[in-house]
Amino acid sequence: MKPDELFQLGKIVRTFGSKGEVMFQVNSETLASLKKLESVFVSINGNLVPFFIEQIQPRPKNQALVKFMDTDSTDDADLLAGCDIYIPTALLPKPKKEQLYGNEIEGYSVTDARLGAIGTVRTILELPQQSLLAIDFNGKEILIPIVEEIIKKVDSRKKEISIEAPEGLIELYL
Repeated sequence: MKPDELFQLGKIVRTFGSKGEVMFQVNSETLASLKKLESVFVSINGNLVPFFIEQIQPRPKNQALVKFMDTDSTDDADLLAGCDIYIPTALLPKPKKEQLYGNEIEGYSVTDARLGAIGTVRTILELPQQSLLAIDFNGKEILIPIVEEIIKKVDSRKKEISIEAPEGLIELYL
């Protein structure tokens, strides 16, 4: 698979138990909406290796307990801890109007109602507290929370995002 055909779902953060289970930390609520995830790609030393899922149990705080087929010991699972996990973008559910995927909006122009054009989307940062738009403005990074009060419109045809940032938020970065 090509990198642009994959979505980084998250990371394997640690092992769990003695039967080879691992704990996923996912980057978004995406995992909850994937009804029957059968496999993932794990980045091991820069190579994407497919792993088939035997069992998956969603956990709080965007985590999931996962048992891979043929990973039957803590030693096997230890080799995977810290590795990034990917799924094909074709498996992603169609985004709702307010849901944004980083791989889909990279390069979109961002316009603030008060300041006008402020830059282009570099990526979406998924943090435990909230998600942020990382916007490139003349080599400087501006971080904007992805909340309804700020993100007013996403136009996929024009590749534009309209925002109303609180006064002073953008100026903090300039």
